[in-house]
Amino acid sequence: MLNKFFGAAIALTMSTTAFAADFKPAVIYDMGGKFDKSFNEGVWNGVQKFTAESGVEVMEFEVTNETQREQAMRRMAERGATVILGVGFAQADAISKVAAEYPDRQFSIIDVGWLDAPNLRQYVFKEHEGSYIVGVAAAKASQTNKVGFIGGMDIPLIRKFACGYVGGVKSVSNSAEVYQNMTGSTPSAWNDPAKGAELTQSQIDRGADVVYHAAGGTGGGVIQAAADAGKLAIGVDSNQNGIAPGSVLTSMLKRVDVAAYETFRDAKAGKFTSGVVTLGLAEGGVDWALDDNNASLVTADMKAAVEKAKADIIGGAVTVHDYTSDESCPY
Repeated sequence: MLNKFFGAAIALTMSTTAFAADFKPAVIYDMGGKFDKSFNEGVWNGVQKFTAESGVEVMEFEVTNETQREQAMRRMAERGATVILGVGFAQADAISKVAAEYPDRQFSIIDVGWLDAPNLRQYVFKEHEGSYIVGVAAAKASQTNKVGFIGGMDIPLIRKFACGYVGGVKSVSNSAEVYQNMTGSTPSAWNDPAKGAELTQSQIDRGADVVYHAAGGTGGGVIQAAADAGKLAIGVDSNQNGIAPGSVLTSMLKRVDVAAYETFRDAKAGKFTSGVVTLGLAEGGVDWALDDNNASLVTADMKAAVEKAKADIIGGAVTVHDYTSDESCPY
């Protein structure tokens, strides 16, 4: 009996060791590259945290055109990847197809929550909640009662950011004007800083003195244009306060790094689960960024107002409208 016990223990240890040795994570970044200082780079930060803790390198691919998504994902599976992370809603079709072809592999995707596959985890965020609280900050900082929003690709997800932002602004000043522009209707809208700068300058010319962007790599142009004009920008996804210190009021943090880190951590530990994971203010999935780069811009009154808005949303006293629920914005 004792020999059987030790034999089973050795077999279990060997099995676990073999699993660890065979573990091969992979990530497919989307348009804009992993150093876009925004969405992709947030994912990259999560990947780096996982590698630093585990010592496991993650296979990577940076998509440069739309046709590469499915090909890259399938290539990773062919190379033996045991868990594959797709970055962004544009990879939904690709990951749906490849996950079906490789039912013994694990897949995860960010900004998708409508797919149905037993081997797929989906992360969605309450961007409207994070956008609401930076809207509060924008309204508190504005001297003109006019603020702006620059989106990337004109899709419901980005309208979700915009609507939440308007809600936050209006909660402070119902008479405030909120100018809105989308950069374009194709994926190139995520990586057009020149257009971002042009749209920002147009809003500034109309009186906006705080401009929030949800535009990926295009946002670099938004921030630079605001800084050049002596106005304030609000960053998104990653902490962008340091891009133009003193000119970025704050950043709406969308913790895609958490999604990346959890995906690989759970898969490595054998605790990967499928289904939809939703991250909002209550879960620490969205927030605003405070650091030395924006400390001089954030007044005590502003901080108190934002923290109250956070508490009210988490506690249920305030419900932020989700544009994607009915594609309307009541604010």
